[in-house]
Amino acid sequence: MATRRSTPIKLENIEPQMCSIHTRYEILSRVPFFTQLAAKEVAKVNEMFREYGYKPGESIYFAGQPATHLYVVAVGHVKLVRHTLSGQDIVLDVLTPGEFFGTLSVLGSELYQDTAQAQTDCCVLAITADTFQTVLQHYPPVALTALNIMSLRLEQAHETVRQLSAHSVEQRIAAVLLKLARKVGSQQAEGLLIQLPLSRQDLAQMTGTTVESASRVMSQLQKEGFIRTGRQWVAITNAAELELIAGGE
Repeated sequence: MATRRSTPIKLENIEPQMCSIHTRYEILSRVPFFTQLAAKEVAKVNEMFREYGYKPGESIYFAGQPATHLYVVAVGHVKLVRHTLSGQDIVLDVLTPGEFFGTLSVLGSELYQDTAQAQTDCCVLAITADTFQTVLQHYPPVALTALNIMSLRLEQAHETVRQLSAHSVEQRIAAVLLKLARKVGSQQAEGLLIQLPLSRQDLAQMTGTTVESASRVMSQLQKEGFIRTGRQWVAITNAAELELIAGGE
């Protein structure tokens, strides 16, 4: 009997100690809100966050719920899902350690605009609205930075939704693969391997298409030698050609 080939993706086993106080400090010091703070100030902010662990597929919050927390990915990956009026789920982004998600009323949103789900085992840091308000009062530079960042995030989400209607499925899939490779890609024997479990369903949700269409495009890209794929993994072997496809050339 043939054995199933194991995935080349190197997945982390998230253990409690991986969200240690030192890891938390290192992560928070990279979050755009806090990059202007001194080391001692980041250490104080660190004490205001709580940590939570999630398994793949678990929801962290749902769209439409009151926006009570701001989150930061410490270990693992989190995906943001937008529900459209047609009932389709679109994955807006897959977040890596150091990236934040969620929102707060103090940042201009009373409700979460998307649903956050664990893509892999992950540890996330969370701060409540009241506590973040304290941070803003003590560190004024954080307030201006926060407003600018949240405004940019909203624009990016709108642009993602716009591209879904303006670009072909092939363009969208090529663009998503390149984006993921830039964020979580590593050079391996298979090519530029996206270090993230990536099913056809995931790709369909990221590009606003059907699983069948995503599978067809992926098969064609592999046939042309631009990518290699396996069970929930993708490696890019010709990034230049994918760039041309994503750009519509």
